[in-house]
Amino acid sequence: MANLEVNIGALRLKNPVMTASGTFGYGLEFQDLVPLDGIGGIIVKGTTLKPRQGNDYPRMAETPMGMLNCVGLQNKGVDYFCEHIYPQLTPIDTAWIVNVSGSSPDDYADCAARVDTLDEVPAIELNISCPNVKDGGMAFGVTCQGAASVVRAVRARYHKTLIVKLSPNVTDITEIARAVESEGADAVSLINTLMGTAVDIEKRQRVLSIGTGGLSGPCVKPVALRMVLQVKRSVSIPVIGLGGIMTAKDAIEFIMCGASAIEIGTANFIDPTTTIKVRDGINAWLDAHGIASVQEIVGVID
Repeated sequence: MANLEVNIGALRLKNPVMTASGTFGYGLEFQDLVPLDGIGGIIVKGTTLKPRQGNDYPRMAETPMGMLNCVGLQNKGVDYFCEHIYPQLTPIDTAWIVNVSGSSPDDYADCAARVDTLDEVPAIELNISCPNVKDGGMAFGVTCQGAASVVRAVRARYHKTLIVKLSPNVTDITEIARAVESEGADAVSLINTLMGTAVDIEKRQRVLSIGTGGLSGPCVKPVALRMVLQVKRSVSIPVIGLGGIMTAKDAIEFIMCGASAIEIGTANFIDPTTTIKVRDGINAWLDAHGIASVQEIVGVID
């Protein structure tokens, strides 16, 4: 068996396969279907300082080769997570990562500071790229100044591995990546969803309650691969790749383009065991090609 261990800054993963936030709940919902300790890392659903109700329904729509969502970061807040969810996670041997979002740099920092006290959560993923909320989210992730302001505020109060999730809805994603790296990000993850819409021709109106939503699934993979390749060439910190990964082949493509680890999102809705199948598929490919460690193929594509 090949060595699948990878490092994201100080964060060590037993394998490079993680779950994308918002597609796997808190992980606990899947424990009867998937051996959670076989996943490299589980990024829990978006967590904010205060509870959020999310957007009105309908907030999901199927598209060819993908889906649109505008859930809007529905969650019960960081205090609920710390008091009720966290104690259930600690017995499970995987890297638990909290996806943190907010409406202002101070909101992000306050939420991150509370997560910082949790011994068994070694990292956060800072969501500055959600396109489905009115305040915060992508508003910070589309300018260098906005992205830097959030990372700066969080870095001052959060002392573990800090991953920043980047938006593809920008002119030049490499500029944003360099901005968050300069403020102390330990890694970047990309891409978050692309902005899209869907139309009901019988009702003569848009399908989603807020009109637009985030597009994910296999249709976004070529865009995500291109951006991972660009960002890997532009920063010195690790890159985590996501966007349309359905199979081990997809994951290996991202790794070859420079991703030290990958996240699986939309595929979890189709097959909750995709993470384990991708992990095993990566191992089988490495063994078949006589490669001892997954780290040997990170960034081999020029």
